[in-house]
Amino acid sequence: MSTVNTVTEQLTRAGQAIEHDSFAIIDAEVGRHAYDAGQWPIVRRMIHANADFDFNGLTAFHPDAVEAGVRAMLAGGGTPVVADVEMICSGLSQPRLAHFGMKTYQFISDADVIETAKAEDTTRAVQAMRKAHRLGLLDGAIVGIGNAPTALIELVRLVREEGVRPALVVGMPVGFVSAAESKDLMAGVDEVPWIVIRGRKGGSTLVVAALHALLALAEARQKAAQP
Repeated sequence: MSTVNTVTEQLTRAGQAIEHDSFAIIDAEVGRHAYDAGQWPIVRRMIHANADFDFNGLTAFHPDAVEAGVRAMLAGGGTPVVADVEMICSGLSQPRLAHFGMKTYQFISDADVIETAKAEDTTRAVQAMRKAHRLGLLDGAIVGIGNAPTALIELVRLVREEGVRPALVVGMPVGFVSAAESKDLMAGVDEVPWIVIRGRKGGSTLVVAALHALLALAEARQKAAQP
């Protein structure tokens, strides 16, 4: 049985060559880093997504993050991916997700979310996380937050106060108001695994890159287990 990834690769040989050459350039130019064999492919793909070597160092991992993410993807039964914004859901490869039976969810533009946010003078992102919790989607999920610091802050509250237990949180909101603080808050959580970008940098593109890297690691694990 081949151990070469197929589902999580580019669909053409030309596309594969460009991506592999890009990774080789990053490996050659990055210099020293402290990431292990599971963490580095995630950071490398994030660098690839933005041509920004600052993610070597800014990206931080809970010790169980990579293993937890791969296990969740391989668990079967369709581990949900809950995102703060539609951009993450649109950016993720649907064939790659479908291979593992995974589906994406986001509620930021739902009418009831908007109405409640106005009534309670909170953000839509806060109410979207609360709705995901009410629907039972957060426990065991992979949660990706790339835009809204308030979504990540609310998720931390749900973990600490209401016992929510995602399989993995990829917390990378970008911005100037509470972005760095929200990620520092997430990094202080011991109850669930997380991947964060320290400081102001981040964004939905980085969440997508991190999840695609995890999907590739999951496929490699899956193939290695086949007879």
